[in-house]
Amino acid sequence: MPLVLPDYSFRAYLFDCDGTIADSMPLHFLAWNQALARHNCPFPEELFYAWGGRPVPEIIAQLNRDHGLKMNVNEVAREKEDLYLELLPQVTAVPDVLAEIHRMHGKIPFAVVSGSPRDSVVKTLNALGILDLFETLVCAGEYTHGKPSPEPFLMAAERLNVPPRDCLVFEDADLGIQAAAAAGMQSVKIAPPGRG
Repeated sequence: MPLVLPDYSFRAYLFDCDGTIADSMPLHFLAWNQALARHNCPFPEELFYAWGGRPVPEIIAQLNRDHGLKMNVNEVAREKEDLYLELLPQVTAVPDVLAEIHRMHGKIPFAVVSGSPRDSVVKTLNALGILDLFETLVCAGEYTHGKPSPEPFLMAAERLNVPPRDCLVFEDADLGIQAAAAAGMQSVKIAPPGRG
C-alpha cells in the first residue's frame, strides 16, 4: 500500500535509516541479543522497539543502570555493530519507502538522519544499492543531542539549505516522530514489514 503523505509541496525528504528505509530492525535485534547474551543482560523485543532511534552507547548505558551491570559501553557497542554487519547481507528495503525514494529522486534533495554510526548507515544503504541517492547523512556522533531532540533533523535541513517547515520526515520510531515535531517538521510514521 503506497504511503499517505501530507498535502504540501515539500522541498526535502529526511529519512531515518533502520526500520524506515531498511527493514533492518530484526537484524539489529538479533545483533543486540547476541552481544548482550554474554553479559546476561536482557533486552526484550518490546523495549528494543520502544527505544528505536536512541544511539547505541546511550542504550548500553541505560541497560547498565537498569540491571546494575558494568558493561564496557564502547566494547559492547563495537561488538553489537560487528554482529549487525555480519547479518547485513540479509537486509531488505521497506518497499513503500523505497518506492517513494525512487519516485522523488532528482526532484528534491534527500538526507538520512540516523541514531546509528555512519559506518553502519553507509554499509546498510550500500547493501540496498541506494547510498548515492542521498545528498547528506547525519549519523550518531555528529550531533550533541539525539532524537527526540530536534538537533539531528535541523542539522540535515541546514545541510540541504531547506527551511525545516519544508522538510518531510520519514520515521518508524516514536522518538523520531517527536524529534520531527520539535524541529517544526511534518512526518510520516512508517510501519516496517511484519510490524504494521
